[in-house]
Amino acid sequence: MARAKQYKEEEVIKKAMNLFWRNGYETTSMQMLEKEMGINKFSIYSSFGSKNGVFLESIKCYKQELNQIINKLKVSIDGIIGIKQYFYDFIDFAKEKEIGKGCLVTNTANELRDDADEKIKEALSKFMYEVKQVFTNSLKQDITKDEATIKLQADYLLISLFGLSSASRVFNKKQLDNYIEHIFKNV
Repeated sequence: MARAKQYKEEEVIKKAMNLFWRNGYETTSMQMLEKEMGINKFSIYSSFGSKNGVFLESIKCYKQELNQIINKLKVSIDGIIGIKQYFYDFIDFAKEKEIGKGCLVTNTANELRDDADEKIKEALSKFMYEVKQVFTNSLKQDITKDEATIKLQADYLLISLFGLSSASRVFNKKQLDNYIEHIFKNV
């Protein structure tokens, strides 16, 4: 007879997500996960299969948390102004103390090597594609923009968000606000 789990998967995944977010995928060891999640390796392997499995579940958890601000943009009728607000909201979302943690997806993408697990690369690509689609839909609210312009601007904004995410780990709020303002002068 199998023993009942003494933990809630959602709770331990949230702890793992924050560990990956702070330390990065590559740096996070199984020992660190055990300590942070408060469960042993056997339980981790039993519930999630591997470190990669824990990380993939962490990405899902991250998306759920980020949905608070993504959903705000999805229902916005403010077009490019709504996207700009999303950038400011993202800085607040990613903040830990005075310096931000960046974006879990961006942080991971920055550290992955060519030989990284395909499922992880796929999860990161899918995540970025979904954000780009939200940007695209907001840009389409401006009926003066043609499809080619919308596509170029959605790519520009996604790459700018990627840069903002990385910058939020190092620069102060005033510098980040200045960066955001300059991004939107070019759209």
